[in-house]
Amino acid sequence: MLQPLAKRVVAEVLGTFFLLAAVVGSGIMAERLANGNTALALLANTAATGAALIALIISFAPIWVVNSISK
Repeated sequence: MLQPLAKRVVAEVLGTFFLLAAVVGSGIMAERLANGNTALALLANTAATGAALIALIISFAPIWVVNSISK
């Protein structure tokens, strides 16, 4: 079943917005928590971004999976 175009566009825009917010937010969080330790900042940034990406994939999967299978 193909999702309506408006629903797919809204899902893409929301997914992009939340991913951008997660990447920027995790970078700011990592810099504040690391106190100058670059390796710790990169680790914290990677973990937070990865967790946000997994959450976005799980929450938007019903729309994205149907969209990619139908093509």
